[in-house]
Amino acid sequence: MQIRSATNADAEAIRKLVFAVLDEYGLKACHEGVDADLEDIEANYIARGGLFEVLEDDYGEIFGSVGLYPKSDGVVELRKMYLAKSARRAGLGKMMLDRMYCRACELGFRRIELETSSRLLEAIALYTRFGFRPFQAPHLTTRCDQAWAMDLPPLPAGSSDDQQKGGHDIAAVRKRRST
Repeated sequence: MQIRSATNADAEAIRKLVFAVLDEYGLKACHEGVDADLEDIEANYIARGGLFEVLEDDYGEIFGSVGLYPKSDGVVELRKMYLAKSARRAGLGKMMLDRMYCRACELGFRRIELETSSRLLEAIALYTRFGFRPFQAPHLTTRCDQAWAMDLPPLPAGSSDDQQKGGHDIAAVRKRRST
């Protein structure tokens, strides 16, 4: 297994994964709406200061995806966190979420938000165990009926502006998260 940054060359494989999982749960893809961000991953995620990663098997097949989409100053949205059915129940969802938590801290974000559907019971259980709490979002996308958020730990006192732009010590972030 390999985790790597996604490029636009991965867009078709990512769409195939995302739309298959949505279909599995009876949810509809929205090519012109919430899923339009997958048309240009590099512009919609990376160029905006976020990231998009894929999990790839030894044969180069993408079986997982996750992105951090900057929303506003200090807030990032966890998007497109999906795993193929064959990859679930192996701890990969928690690993992906932990990785995005740390990456959001590294990138200097103060809060992670996400939207989901009440049909995604496994995902909601994971978010709850991880420390996300429901919040009232001003607007939800068409297939989502819940919003969740988690504030990220503040930088240690005396941190420089460079650290506020992403210089978190990941070991310290993980330690604070586990306490």
